Amino acid sequence: MEHNHMELHFLSRSQNESFARAVAAAFAAQLNPTIEELSDIRTSVSEAVTNAIIHGYENRQEGMVVLACDIEDNAFVATIADRGCGIADVSLARRPFYTTKPELERSGMGFAVMEAFCEEVHVESAVGRGTTVTLKKEIARYTPGDE
Repeated sequence: MEHNHMELHFLSRSQNESFARAVAAAFAAQLNPTIEELSDIRTSVSEAVTNAIIHGYENRQEGMVVLACDIEDNAFVATIADRGCGIADVSLARRPFYTTKPELERSGMGFAVMEAFCEEVHVESAVGRGTTVTLKKEIARYTPGDE
């Protein structure tokens, strides 16, 4: 399959999370993923976008989140970027159950979820400048008779 790319820019509003998740899944559909693979993509993108909104912009609704998706051979790659507050210690933030917002339900599992559902999760962040999360999901090649 050829390389394909798309980008979506949207405000850091919680209602845009489901939109971003749906767009990513629709773009990934060209790889003919299984329902499980599509669910993994939706969940991982959802977690990354939610992190950008809640942690990156601290629920300030005027921030801009960028979702870029690429198809590279049999892989779906999503990059979610914000220009929010950034992460002081990325390795600490990636630990399961670590959170800077303990008052929120389900806090502390975002990166663990992304890592469980994707083959690669790369995080770049700078305090005061924002965070970029890149997710890579390999899509199995289906051939007739593989049942």
